[in-house]
Amino acid sequence: MRKEYSKSASLAIIALIYGIAIAAGALVFDRLIPSMPEIWALFAADVIATVIVWGFGLVYENVSVYDPYWSVAPPVIFTLWAFFKGSVSLPVILLLIATWYWGIRLTGNWTWTFKGMGHEDWRYTRYRTTQSPALFQLTNFFGLNMMPTVLVFACMVPGLRLYETSAAANILTWLGFAMCLTAVTIQLVSDTQSHRFREAHPGQPCNAGLWKHGRHPNYFGEILMWWGVWTMYASIYGFDLLVLCPVAMTALFLFISIPMMERRQLANKPAYAEYRKETRILI
Repeated sequence: MRKEYSKSASLAIIALIYGIAIAAGALVFDRLIPSMPEIWALFAADVIATVIVWGFGLVYENVSVYDPYWSVAPPVIFTLWAFFKGSVSLPVILLLIATWYWGIRLTGNWTWTFKGMGHEDWRYTRYRTTQSPALFQLTNFFGLNMMPTVLVFACMVPGLRLYETSAAANILTWLGFAMCLTAVTIQLVSDTQSHRFREAHPGQPCNAGLWKHGRHPNYFGEILMWWGVWTMYASIYGFDLLVLCPVAMTALFLFISIPMMERRQLANKPAYAEYRKETRILI
């Protein structure tokens, strides 16, 4: 039985869990760095931090313990990597500004909607109630915790490569930076509009503001963010196979996140079917 905590107590627990995870990741990185390539040591540290968050999710019987990891890990990793590499080039500074803006905004939205340790996201509850206990735990570890960590780390690799060069920012670098800022602002505006609409029109699909022009402007912003990071990378290194990183992120939203959300909306909001016919999937 999942224990109930107040929201403030729950946030304190989450902060403690993430502090432990970050410290453990840093320790693993320090131990591994003499014996393996830097990027793989960093990835191993990210994996260990994820395992710790997953473990606390088991303790509290709540997969949502992992939810803020998506937005907390990248700015922390990019910042610690800057100290490790001693890199202060303008492209790196632009990357840090963009990812901290993104991370603070997304974590803030999660904090606003977070109901406490006694509440688990509906997606996870769906898996928990429709799968056998053994299958759910496999889904929990590999699909709900480790897969997002691996995908986000892959999307971070183009950004991490910016630390390896002293090349100056160019027009394309600034374009990628602008894409990131635009993406986060779209997410900020769309989520604010959604919160206000749901308060005023409970049970109705949000069709106000940016939601008039796309059914998932918040997801569009998330996709655009990672294309912006890749564009900053491409401005210096050119077009290569790392383009598959934002492609993979786009595929995650188009083929998993959005279809799952739309099925829920169609089941819970009768008017959503008509809204879906009249409105494009993305902006």
